[in-house]
Amino acid sequence: MTPFQQRNPIPIGIVGLVVLVLLSVAAYNVDDLPIIGGGTTYEAFFSESAGMMAGDPVYIAGVEAGRVQSVELAGDRVRVSFRISDAWVGDASTASIEIRSLLGAKYLGLVPQGDRPLDPQTPIPMQRTEAPYDVVEAFEGLTGTVDQIDTAALEKSLQTLAETFRGTPDEVDGALDGLSRLSRTIAKRDEELEKLLANTENVSSVLASRNAEFEKLLADGNLLLQEIQRRRDAIAALLDSTQALSAQLRGLVADNREQLRPALEQLDRVAAVLQRNQDNLDRALELEAVFVRLFNNSIGTGRWFDNFVCGLFPPPTAAGPLSINSGGCFGS
Repeated sequence: MTPFQQRNPIPIGIVGLVVLVLLSVAAYNVDDLPIIGGGTTYEAFFSESAGMMAGDPVYIAGVEAGRVQSVELAGDRVRVSFRISDAWVGDASTASIEIRSLLGAKYLGLVPQGDRPLDPQTPIPMQRTEAPYDVVEAFEGLTGTVDQIDTAALEKSLQTLAETFRGTPDEVDGALDGLSRLSRTIAKRDEELEKLLANTENVSSVLASRNAEFEKLLADGNLLLQEIQRRRDAIAALLDSTQALSAQLRGLVADNREQLRPALEQLDRVAAVLQRNQDNLDRALELEAVFVRLFNNSIGTGRWFDNFVCGLFPPPTAAGPLSINSGGCFGS
């Protein structure tokens, strides 16, 4: 057997290129592969596309079951190809183009029916498909049509018609008079709409001129909200710290309750002793006031003390007509 290093590199290169090309083609068409593909592809004919585009979802009973692959014109009909994964589709199934949002997004609604599976080579006919009336396109067409109406000419024509049939019976006259009033109303409303649009343009111009101010206002509001957020975070952190401190203090009191009770009791007794001493001091100051007053009287005459001594003489004694020291300390 020839070693790999000694083989001709040209056939090996050609085979390698062919393998790479096949792998690239398989990667780009992986959904179409029979074993590892992403489901089964079906087709359906519609009278119009109604805004359906490739990539729109396919729903079965409200559940997304696939995607639209392509939307193309086939004669006077529209062929819609769609891929379904992990869902049964019968040979009597019906399909409809539905409106998914107010902005005009569409989806393909599929209702599986029938006794046998639908052949992927057999498209769903137009008899079993339904295309909606596009409200967005209708309003767009209505807007263009209304814009093209010459309201002044319409008013003039209706007025001329009313004058032409003025001599007709009362019923026709009333109808024409109503048409005339309708034309005048349309003309008046047209002027009001023009004024409204002009004022709207003025408002838009003012808003456009104040665009920088609005941007600055929004930026300042953003800064204010950021500052409020920072203050909120600071207050929240302070409350969390206070709560943690409260829990620590409760634990401290609970741990030292037995040691603090005797100290508090001793402190109560010391406070009671101090209170009694304060009461004694207050009483002493009250009694000292009398002594201080009398002492000031005795020394208030200068360098001498005015005083007297009582008790040097015997107490008052009376024996018949004889009396001794009848005046006591104050003399006779």
